Amino acid sequence: MTKKRKRIGAITKGSLVEGLEMKHDSCQSIEEIKAGKFVVIDGEKNQFFSMITDMRLDSTNPEILINPPSEGNGIMREILSGTNTYATVCLKPMLMVANKEDRDEKPEISPVKSIPAHFSGVFEAQDEDVNRIFGEESLGKKYFNIGTPLDMNSPVCLNLERFVERSNGIFGKTGTGKTFLTRLVLSGLVRNSQAANLIFDMHSEYGYRAIKEGGGESFVKGLKQLFGDKVAIFTLDPESSKERPVQPDFVVKIPYNQIKVEDVLPLEEVLNLNQTALESAYIIRNRFDREWLRTLLDQEYADLVDFSEEIGANASSISALYRKLKRLEDFDFLTKQQPQVDAVKKIMEYLDRGMHIVLEFGRQSNLLCYLLVANILTRRIHKDYIRKTEKYLSTQKPEDKPKQLVITIEEAHKFLNPTAAKQTIFGVIAREMRKYHVSLLVVDQRPSGIDDEVLSQIGTRIVAQLNDEKDIQAVLTGVSNTSGLRSVLASLDSKQQALIIGHAVPMPIVIKSRDYDEKFYKAMMDQDSDRKVDINKIISRW
Repeated sequence: MTKKRKRIGAITKGSLVEGLEMKHDSCQSIEEIKAGKFVVIDGEKNQFFSMITDMRLDSTNPEILINPPSEGNGIMREILSGTNTYATVCLKPMLMVANKEDRDEKPEISPVKSIPAHFSGVFEAQDEDVNRIFGEESLGKKYFNIGTPLDMNSPVCLNLERFVERSNGIFGKTGTGKTFLTRLVLSGLVRNSQAANLIFDMHSEYGYRAIKEGGGESFVKGLKQLFGDKVAIFTLDPESSKERPVQPDFVVKIPYNQIKVEDVLPLEEVLNLNQTALESAYIIRNRFDREWLRTLLDQEYADLVDFSEEIGANASSISALYRKLKRLEDFDFLTKQQPQVDAVKKIMEYLDRGMHIVLEFGRQSNLLCYLLVANILTRRIHKDYIRKTEKYLSTQKPEDKPKQLVITIEEAHKFLNPTAAKQTIFGVIAREMRKYHVSLLVVDQRPSGIDDEVLSQIGTRIVAQLNDEKDIQAVLTGVSNTSGLRSVLASLDSKQQALIIGHAVPMPIVIKSRDYDEKFYKAMMDQDSDRKVDINKIISRW
């Protein structure tokens, strides 16, 4: 039996473009109404699934407010409330569906193309509304429970099939739970086998045990603990892994001759390299090819003038480039010798087997190291995926189709700022790699630092609290009718609340994220649920 809806008001005015206004029922407390709340408008022919975007207090006569009743005069306050004074709530309809009497058993949910009539009732959404719009995990592996709407208990599901089709972003200021949200999403991708994952884990927060958000002495499980052999840990710092203790599956060594000038370009800011120094790098590359970096670093500082004259470069620029890049020799994972096993080939081998890789940086967790390694490895993986996709297009054999790959990067604005996005492999992936089965999951606290063109290509955005107006504006780049969403973003709590917009959800929704706790661990490790889904599919087909 369907639970009776709780009415909260009636539509009084509005427009399709600017949104609707509702007069709040005086018998309900306005303080229970929250920005981002999911509600349903019952029109004459359609239901409109909507989001509350703003609220204000109104009066029929401003003179009434000149002498407001005292706090102790409850009778007068009650008399005025709902007649002379009232609350107005702003709504933004996101989806619509035909009412029962005008629809088939399975009505089509469509974008909003009309508006409800005057005095249409507005009701709190029910669990069945959430399930109807966002799907249920019981329907198959493409749905993953990420949290619940405000003041509700029914799960909001990401459509993971749609999520992995495009690059996505998780944004929020420091301390708002970006890592927590990222860990949730990655768990869903691994659990439901929707894509292979390569995670550049700068602070060792995803692979194995990590400190719980908020600090203290509590720890949370990593992907390796939850999913066992489905996840492989690669490391740049085996000593750090041993101390934690973590048994890595592979120790990454990178020879100097795999570093291209293009891998150094994103280091321009962190190394304080000027354009002339970078041009000198190309001069060295043109002369010594793959050995350009090793040749430069093998020089004695006193010999740099002679070296510059030999290759026809500016001596001061070569000197500056030498000093800045000399820092790379502090990275123990860089080697002059060719390693016995090529790291990228090993990564591809694991990904082809359907495994997920967490690359831990250990004590090499500075930004310089992170930018360099992520660029080197991703550039080669990108090249390999293009080759694999072209082979699949040629053979058209299902076994040749590359498995969808999601690459997770933190400090994304360092890779995807307006300058770097045009030069680096990550900009190429964000703009062009859908057809090659590669997408990004970018995690960042400064979306305003990311190139606008890249942001416009972000399919799904999971946005925690942002305070800076530039960041709020940036995260809404390419989103239509953003005025209401701005106020919603501004009202988010600092923990466990996020606005989800985009390709993987039918409409924008504010959620309270699910807890990452023992209950969650059990759900992720429960293999019986897989069997139930498969049986249901078989029955349905039969």
